Amino acid sequence: MSGYKIPFNKPSFTGNEVMYMAHAIQKAHLSGDGSFTHSCQQILQDLLQIPKVLLTTSCTHALEMTALLLDIQPGDEVILPSFTFVSTANAFALRGARPVFIDIRPDTLNLDENQLEALITERTKVVLPVHYAGVGCEMERIMEISRRYQIAVVEDNAHGLFGKYQNQYLGTFGTLATQSFHETKNITCGEGGALLINDPRLIERAEILREKGTNRSRFFRGQVDKYTWVDLGSSYLPSDMLAAYLFAQLENWESIQERRRQIWETYDAELQDWATENGVSTPCIPADVHQAYHMYYLLLPDLTSRTAFIEHMKQAGILSVFHYQPLHLSEMGRKFGGKEGDCPVTEEVSDRLVRLPFYNSLEMNEQELVIDTVTAFHP
Repeated sequence: MSGYKIPFNKPSFTGNEVMYMAHAIQKAHLSGDGSFTHSCQQILQDLLQIPKVLLTTSCTHALEMTALLLDIQPGDEVILPSFTFVSTANAFALRGARPVFIDIRPDTLNLDENQLEALITERTKVVLPVHYAGVGCEMERIMEISRRYQIAVVEDNAHGLFGKYQNQYLGTFGTLATQSFHETKNITCGEGGALLINDPRLIERAEILREKGTNRSRFFRGQVDKYTWVDLGSSYLPSDMLAAYLFAQLENWESIQERRRQIWETYDAELQDWATENGVSTPCIPADVHQAYHMYYLLLPDLTSRTAFIEHMKQAGILSVFHYQPLHLSEMGRKFGGKEGDCPVTEEVSDRLVRLPFYNSLEMNEQELVIDTVTAFHP
């Protein structure tokens, strides 16, 4: 990426990251569950109004924790979109579950809730809606179906922190939800994630799983006189150094979101005429959704034009990138029974989608150059 005038992504500072990291060093507590970790968790709990948030080393690890918490066993089935990052499937496949891939809607690129009921069997244990690009899935319908069949819902909200569906924060609908603080996300600490626990009954066990299967958290609260191994688990705690960086970002979440809104709306306003004239689709935001402004993407007419577009941008020193490849057609996906034609919208969209540069510190003149370069392209 270093050779590009305008990269696809650039990690951004809000101002206090280095100072807070220095404070973490001075406190001589750089391992997990230090004061900055607790502060980050408290901010998220207060903002989202949920029972418990636990920081993790990644969204991948948060997803793995959900599979453990829900006691996923070999032979269980989990329904998830084929158009998602591999971690969504891996977390459950690692426990022996079979991913059942569902297609996406052609408008929002989210899980198609109208196909959900037909895929449910007696083995179905979890539905995994992924809020693509920070645009909420149709959670009312998804939750209604899951309640009727007594299936847990785990929201993969890696893109959607502070987005809303029907005026309720994404990540607060399901039994559990996961967040990402990877450097490509709105709020970041380089690598990191969070588990959102909406069912209070799962809090104590989640703490145990996150602490290598020990009751260490209860020990530090004085609830037991020593801690020991009591359950399965792993080391899912991020360093408090990373939490210090994250705390600086969370303190400024409103200004970060506002800047990203400006970037997204500028792209959308300036590219509409060009898109209409050239058969290009732009993101669809339903009326009852308040998006998280995570990315701006275009759907080119076909793979050939998408390839030409990326090369056109590259020649101008601008990095634009495609996104997910269909999981059901991957080498692993085929082992779980995936084949061509299973998810036709996913198969088409993955060949056409391209993402434009989008990061918090994108300057107006840089965005103008991106827009001018985009509108000079004609598929």
